[in-house]
Amino acid sequence: MKHIAPIQAAEATPIKAPTRRTLAKQQTRAKVLAAARRLFSEQGYEGATIRDIAAAAGMSTGAVFANFTDKSDLFREIMIVDMAALADAMSAAAGSANTVDEALLKMFMAGYGFYQTQLPLARAAFSVGWSPQDGPALRSAPPVQVLHELLLDQLNRATARGELIAGADLELRAQMLFETYLSNYPQAIFGGWSLPALEARSNDQIRILLAGARKS
Repeated sequence: MKHIAPIQAAEATPIKAPTRRTLAKQQTRAKVLAAARRLFSEQGYEGATIRDIAAAAGMSTGAVFANFTDKSDLFREIMIVDMAALADAMSAAAGSANTVDEALLKMFMAGYGFYQTQLPLARAAFSVGWSPQDGPALRSAPPVQVLHELLLDQLNRATARGELIAGADLELRAQMLFETYLSNYPQAIFGGWSLPALEARSNDQIRILLAGARKS
């Protein structure tokens, strides 16, 4: 009997196309998410109800509950998708920078600019993100951790370029930078601060947080 290598066997195994049922479920979820995003953006988290979301999606509330546990589950999925897109935007922004300060500032501003175009949704995200019920799960979601890792990556790159001192508590500094980035959101989404005002504040914060880590 001829021996077939595992890789050959895997290649010979046909890939099953998604069934009609699977495709229909995916389409339903996409419709619900699109309707929910619009209503959360227009009415905020508290203002949008499952009944409203179902009506906007053109389906029953039962169809919504067949795909999502409750409103918080639905909102959390929207936020996770947004945070993944935000991570891409921040990474792209940092790619055009020449120094660590410039990279970090561009990342901060990419985040604030991302949400300034959808303030009601941003306000809802902030409120839910710090609520005792749903906040911990949202703040520990993988895309949120990616944001922290992007900041740490910029510090590591700066160390490799000789901008920062090796072993300068980079993990702690990255965490402090991330917490500082989040701390500006009340001004960004509730206080009506302009992007130039946020940029000036962020620039000062980054300079202070990197003090002591720079090579003289």
